[in-house]
Amino acid sequence: MAFARYVDCAGRRLDLSEPRIMGVINVTPDSFSDGGRFLRGGPDLPRILDAAQAMLAEGAAILDVGGESTRPGAAPVDEAEEARRVMPVVERLLELDTIVSVDTSKPGLAARALAAGAHMINDVTGGRSAELVAAVAERGAALCLMHMQGKPRTMQVAPRYRDVIAEVRDFLAGQVERCRRAGVAHERLMIDPGFGFGKTLEHNLRLLRQLEDLRVDGLPLLVGLSRKSMIGTVTGRPPDRRAAGSAAAALLAAERGADVVRVHDVAETADALRMLAALKELERA
Repeated sequence: MAFARYVDCAGRRLDLSEPRIMGVINVTPDSFSDGGRFLRGGPDLPRILDAAQAMLAEGAAILDVGGESTRPGAAPVDEAEEARRVMPVVERLLELDTIVSVDTSKPGLAARALAAGAHMINDVTGGRSAELVAAVAERGAALCLMHMQGKPRTMQVAPRYRDVIAEVRDFLAGQVERCRRAGVAHERLMIDPGFGFGKTLEHNLRLLRQLEDLRVDGLPLLVGLSRKSMIGTVTGRPPDRRAAGSAAAALLAAERGADVVRVHDVAETADALRMLAALKELERA
């Protein structure tokens, strides 16, 4: 099967000839890793812009803006509040030379962000909203479909699978087909197995070990492991001390086929990926 080597992001081409980095910008008070860092009543735009420029300089190819925490146990945020947090940031980041992604499952916000010029929607519900998928199709934007068992408030209570690899892949395959029928082109789709979203440590490790088995129709794989509880469980580190474990996890994911890694610590991840690239270059010589 031929793998996709790029993603069309509303006319911007994301080259996937090597693994790429998506930098995380959380405009939330309660995200598990960095909640409140960029939110001071409203979005702290000067600080956000500084952080975004630093991420790009360190090697990020995409910036992913989120205004609603999806950590385990998180309460939902209404669309108006999420838009109040996200839209000023999207508008400012569009001034930069990069791909801007919006982490949302709300169709109204997705439509507003895409109308403003955002290039991609990163949907943790995997395209369950027909309205969101239609908005993406209309704008020719990219769409990342993620697997999640349950909802953030309850997803980690007692996640169970008969076969986590098969069930995650089957869900993603079904959503990919649904999105194609709705008009989202193959070259605008990515898939994400949803590490930590309704999965135990064992589930997460199995998904990481068999990452390539999750690929659907050659579509790019996006992986988000950065600072998550699975890394804390393995290393014993709190979220703000998981940069090394997160970089190691991103490296393992890239070795196993991840095309994009979503991270908080861009510089550390970029260094790890450079080491992988050097080794692959030697192997090709």
